[in-house]
Amino acid sequence: MATSNTSNEAKDSSVIVNGRERVIEVKEISFGEVLALAFSSVPDGPNWVFTVTYRRGEGNKPEGSMTYGSTVKVKKGMVFNVTATDKS
Repeated sequence: MATSNTSNEAKDSSVIVNGRERVIEVKEISFGEVLALAFSSVPDGPNWVFTVTYRRGEGNKPEGSMTYGSTVKVKKGMVFNVTATDKS
């Protein structure tokens, strides 16, 4: 028996993170999840600061920035730019 996607199920979405295509299976993505997609090994330590911006997003907020702990709804073709800065 085939099952159909309901509005609560996540579909595969192709997004761009730092110029690389990534396929994710979530309807919402967190700041930390975007960092994990951007870096094979996320820099760690007290002096690291991360900036996450996005565009081509969903609904009434198609572009913006993310902060630690925040989430955004995912839309196919969404673009994320992630930078890491060492404050030393």
